[in-house]
Amino acid sequence: MMRRRMAVALGALAAAATLAVTVPGSAYAAEGVLVLNGNAYENPSGCYAIDRYPSSVDNYTDAIAEVHSGPDCSGPVEWLVYPGETYHTETAQSVFIL
Repeated sequence: MMRRRMAVALGALAAAATLAVTVPGSAYAAEGVLVLNGNAYENPSGCYAIDRYPSSVDNYTDAIAEVHSGPDCSGPVEWLVYPGETYHTETAQSVFIL
């Protein structure tokens, strides 16, 4: 009985150690530059406000940028700007880089 408990405990410990090593960290930033109205953000991550119109979103990163109709990346997604693309808008209020 004692050996069985020890084997189960060691198996659980090994599984936890493997998971800790293989799961990447939650912090992620796109590599490259996101340019919003001429302002460049290197290795961007998260939500960025659009503060003037008309606006342009130039995505020179390795991630997709979501253009949102509302502030703080709320509201419907107006457009997806893929790496290497530019999008012009007169209505969007924020951009989220995935």
